[in-house]
Amino acid sequence: MLEAGAILEQVRSANPLVHNITNVVVTNFTANGLLAMGASPVMAYAREEAGEMAGIAGALVLNIGTLDETVVESMLIAGKGANEQNVPVVLDPVGAGATAYRTRTARKLIEELNIAVVRGNAAEIANVAGRNWDIKGVDGGQGKGDLAELAITAAKQFNSVVVITGKEDVVTDGKAVYIIKNGHPLLTKVTGAGCLLSSVIGAFLAVENNHVNAAAAALAFYGVAAERAAGLAGGEGPGTFQVQLLNSLSFVSSKEINEKAVIMNGGGKHESI
Repeated sequence: MLEAGAILEQVRSANPLVHNITNVVVTNFTANGLLAMGASPVMAYAREEAGEMAGIAGALVLNIGTLDETVVESMLIAGKGANEQNVPVVLDPVGAGATAYRTRTARKLIEELNIAVVRGNAAEIANVAGRNWDIKGVDGGQGKGDLAELAITAAKQFNSVVVITGKEDVVTDGKAVYIIKNGHPLLTKVTGAGCLLSSVIGAFLAVENNHVNAAAAALAFYGVAAERAAGLAGGEGPGTFQVQLLNSLSFVSSKEINEKAVIMNGGGKHESI
């Protein structure tokens, strides 16, 4: 049984350290979002300390949004440091498929590291998996394919949990499948909303060993927070929504998640939370 609210309570009680090697566009928003929800962020990029920091963290999040060879080297060092200490690693392959360099880097990280969760939109996941899917810049469309089938295939190929986010979110390890139907369209109007979600997944992984359940619970929490934020924003637009999202990450309770989360299993049945 998936208990999303209970996992959130564990995060807030444990205050896990989440090590982020993320992109320069979203660093501040990611740190504030993690603090708001009850986790502890750190951004350590230097190769001289990346492995050591990852080894003492509760989770490591690798985000390829703004790449160069130095960042890739630090990611590999951090990932190996995390793997040595059994620290779960989240990969966000931002813009994979837009350029050969991004796609190649994402595949290299998956091949050389033990990745617990790969989270991206449909185009990013498809392109890393070698499937054709339209992408423009770092934004990918939902496409016309079967998202659950894509996620299952990718999970088996990557040997990790795969999360595909969009209008509905899919979480699978290749066997168990969850569909999460929470969230709000304004998330697509805030730069870094998806990147922050990857780090939120990291915080949940830090306290829950079942990676499928941890990822699904994180998505439900984030989706409910987004719905709450949209209501508080009152139609004032993405700027107000962004502020209210941070507030909602702080104030959404386990009770609210249990009441409002819509989590379906792969067979279309509502999952108990």
